[in-house]
Amino acid sequence: MNFKMSCRLFSCVIATCFLFLVSCNQEQPIATDVVNIPATAEKGIDVSSLPKIKFSENIHDFGTITQGEKVSYEFNFVNEGNADLIISNTYASCGCTVPEAPKEPIAPGKTGTIKVTFDSSNKTGMVTKEITLLTNCIPAKIIIKIKASIFEPKTK
Repeated sequence: MNFKMSCRLFSCVIATCFLFLVSCNQEQPIATDVVNIPATAEKGIDVSSLPKIKFSENIHDFGTITQGEKVSYEFNFVNEGNADLIISNTYASCGCTVPEAPKEPIAPGKTGTIKVTFDSSNKTGMVTKEITLLTNCIPAKIIIKIKASIFEPKTK
């Protein structure tokens, strides 16, 4: 390969790289018809065709408990919507709180429970913990809470 041919090849490679880099910085709009997020749809959504979770209470107060005590509570709910309710994930604001949710879909009109266990070890005073449920409802994120006043016993 001669020098002239090498320069042309090198120029082509540089030009291709330049075009590639320039095109990467161009923002390409995404057509709204390919994005299927019901909660943000431009035309709205008929919420009457969705599940709807309704708790008998969203906050439970354990009252005063002794430090180190493990307490549990079951939050009762009903699916007041017109489609199966799916709880895809649950998580708590702290590792000391463990939620347990039904794995199977909850049919319209049926009830279910979210069991929450709280370990008060190494905690004192007033505490509030959030439990987040990810569902197929609108809104998709539902938050329930537990709270307690933790009494630290005096050591002799």
